[in-house]
Amino acid sequence: MTATSSNLPEIDPEEILEGVLAWVGIESPSYDAKAVNRMVDHVEDGLDQVGARIERTPGQDGFGDILKARTPWGGDGPGILVLSHLDTVHPVGTIETDLEVRRDGDRIFGPGIYDMKAGAYIAHYAYRHLVRHGRETPLPITFLYIPEEEVGSPTSRAMIEAEALKNSYVLVTEPARDGGKVVTARKGVARFEMRTRGRPAHSGARHEDGRSAIKEMARQILRVEELTDYGTGVTANVGLVSGGTMTNVVPAACSAEIDLRVPDDTLGEALCRDILAYRAHDPDVELEILGGMNRPAFVKTESIARLFEHARDLAAEIGFELQDCELTGGGSDGNFTAALGVPTLDGLGADGHGAHSHEEHIYFSSLKERTALMIRLFETLA
Repeated sequence: MTATSSNLPEIDPEEILEGVLAWVGIESPSYDAKAVNRMVDHVEDGLDQVGARIERTPGQDGFGDILKARTPWGGDGPGILVLSHLDTVHPVGTIETDLEVRRDGDRIFGPGIYDMKAGAYIAHYAYRHLVRHGRETPLPITFLYIPEEEVGSPTSRAMIEAEALKNSYVLVTEPARDGGKVVTARKGVARFEMRTRGRPAHSGARHEDGRSAIKEMARQILRVEELTDYGTGVTANVGLVSGGTMTNVVPAACSAEIDLRVPDDTLGEALCRDILAYRAHDPDVELEILGGMNRPAFVKTESIARLFEHARDLAAEIGFELQDCELTGGGSDGNFTAALGVPTLDGLGADGHGAHSHEEHIYFSSLKERTALMIRLFETLA
């Protein structure tokens, strides 16, 4: 890694914002493959215009396509992998109702603008900016656009890991944290589905014959939620619950989905074993639990620390102070690449607030400096 001066051509933040808003305008919720693929079409067209070598892998299991693009320079050797996702949590129509695109001073609102279309576009713009000014980088750059990161990257994980192992560095365009910090460590993530099966009965005439699946689930929910320990960094959340048929029927079935965040894989695996070993309180109710670790912990290694220090030096050269968020509870595809030992720097997207909410926004003032940092990383990683 080197940090020589680049005489960087002028970056136009209004031009960046125009591109960001074009991406935001194409709504792309994870489970809507057609919507995601409209986004993939748009990104693919933009990359084709600047000479990228493009590969598109058809989606699986109802998800959108995976898009990979590589710079025309640098050959096929190890280089820089830029990881971005094109899906969001917001359903189609959000842009017309709960989260209209609008600008309020430094804040620009829109569905998925913070997580993570602004960050994905920043890397895209950085590449276009280099091409426009006839510049190449010491290493080839591969851009990988994921269609279902928000639901755990179930169909793209294998490709993410394979591409990471072909490269020397991974840059993840997830949003910045806490006032512009980049991410050098993330908690591991586990997901579970819990199901209870009881016995239906008339809730008035024959209540004693029934066995409530919801009652059993309620007990299990409290058990899971009690795993949360802010001192150790463990959080457990039962986020979805569904059960029953009619108010006057003792419920025969219930299901719940569980999210577990852990600071390291050892603790995560131990908690997973405990959860999978749970037994029903009521012997007449069946309990089934499926799941386990979904994303390994992203641990700040010496190589990640060196990559961050390099980025901090570049930021100082540009004219701003870069800090790292040493541990965040949110998972990303960077968890996969860091766990493989590939130096990974995350949170390189725009600064902002309100991810996954109806107040999601970025700060316009962050666009220019984050783009300059991305360009300088492209130019100096070697």
